[in-house]
Amino acid sequence: MFKSQPADRRHTPRAAANARGIVVAPGIEIACVIADTSGGGLKVRLDRALALPARVVVVDVAAGLAIEAETAWRQGAETGLKRLNQASLKGLVPSRWLAAREAWTRAGGR
Repeated sequence: MFKSQPADRRHTPRAAANARGIVVAPGIEIACVIADTSGGGLKVRLDRALALPARVVVVDVAAGLAIEAETAWRQGAETGLKRLNQASLKGLVPSRWLAAREAWTRAGGR
């Protein structure tokens, strides 16, 4: 017998992204791949299995975007995140996004 696929519980469709990213949280700045995105969340892949804090900021390097997110699930090196808020890192940014902007700049963001 074939095993059926689990139901996709997203309210919005997901799209493959394969974008370069950085996960930023207090005491953490680690490179990742943004594997896919949807209106409500995103999936990131780290180079090793690492438990992320409950809340993180994911920097999309190419888009110059900081995405505040909440950890929804983790499986090996992949983590599913629920989008909470986002902001552009181009131009002036509020102080709460400063760590994300600095990580973006170090990664070559302009």
